[in-house]
Amino acid sequence: MKKKIVSTLLSITMAASLMGCDALKPSSGEDTATDSELQVGIVLPTRDEPRWIQDEASFTSILGDAGFTSEVLFSQGSSATELTNVESLIEKGIDVLVICAQDATAAAQAVEVAHAAGVEVICYDRLITDTDAVDYYVTFNSFDVGVQQGQYLIDAYAGQTGVPLYLYSGATTDNNAFIFFAGAWSVLSDAVANGQFTIANCSAIDEYVGQTLDVTEDHEALSNILGTITTNWDFNTAKSLAEANLVANDADLKGDVAILAPNDGTARAIADAFSADSDISSFVVTGQDCETASLSYICSGLQSMTIWKNTAELASTTCDMVNSILSGNSPATTTTYNNGTIEVPSNETAVTVITIDNINEPVDAGYVSASDIQGYPG
Repeated sequence: MKKKIVSTLLSITMAASLMGCDALKPSSGEDTATDSELQVGIVLPTRDEPRWIQDEASFTSILGDAGFTSEVLFSQGSSATELTNVESLIEKGIDVLVICAQDATAAAQAVEVAHAAGVEVICYDRLITDTDAVDYYVTFNSFDVGVQQGQYLIDAYAGQTGVPLYLYSGATTDNNAFIFFAGAWSVLSDAVANGQFTIANCSAIDEYVGQTLDVTEDHEALSNILGTITTNWDFNTAKSLAEANLVANDADLKGDVAILAPNDGTARAIADAFSADSDISSFVVTGQDCETASLSYICSGLQSMTIWKNTAELASTTCDMVNSILSGNSPATTTTYNNGTIEVPSNETAVTVITIDNINEPVDAGYVSASDIQGYPG
């Protein structure tokens, strides 16, 4: 494919607030992109969630500071819009597509169109499955996210037995939802087997107690399980499902309970449902994404923890990979992920558990503002 090659490699530094790459400034040579040329196209799932707005800001700042031309488009929950966005960016001459899939399988069509046009594809945060038309994947350690969530529940109820455990998952169209859940189940499985927890809302998982579930080898089993507990990453769906579970259960599956919620939006919705049930004495609920609203819930005691995935760090890693591609090199990678067709060269970024005890960390890093967090103890 035609590359707009950046000819001079400068040192990569981390900006204190964004922790992004202060990457390569284009040279003034013939290969440098003109103002009318678009080098990098970025397609994100929706403008309607704070997480993706933060990603947009990180990309715009980091790639712009690095001297690259880029454009961010949003799919707004539609695979058809996602495809149209990709086609639009291709028409504008992009050399690299960074895409966070709306639907892990449906997005295969969009990246196959990109590959046919000679565009290199980086899957961002969500792996696109069942296609060989992806070149790289950059993600947080999604399995570890689940492990940290599950272990938090185990530690919260250490020494207790028979604690009702409510399980919820993300969308079954999102490969990450499978990885998150498999990570959580890798530690929760034995905790159920040894009697610490009693599954309260997911009979589909009963036959896998004491076993781990592999995202690739046990995909069908995971699909069946997640199909009964999916929130579809939607606040209203999560709240309705939680309310239905509570209505269906007797008091012996209430009292003090543990809740595996997949992300912050669903955690808040589920917390609202459980806090409204008079038979619930207390609950511990997980989350992820370090959303400001959930940090406020943590301050109030309605949410127990969140996983901080610093999107500026993920954008920085992506920027490094874009940098290499536009310089005519292959990006350095540290691992691979199987997408059902190929092993995709990948880079992982670490995650951090945030509770009331270290809620200052994302504030001190400039990720969120203390003034926006209700009840912030600082």
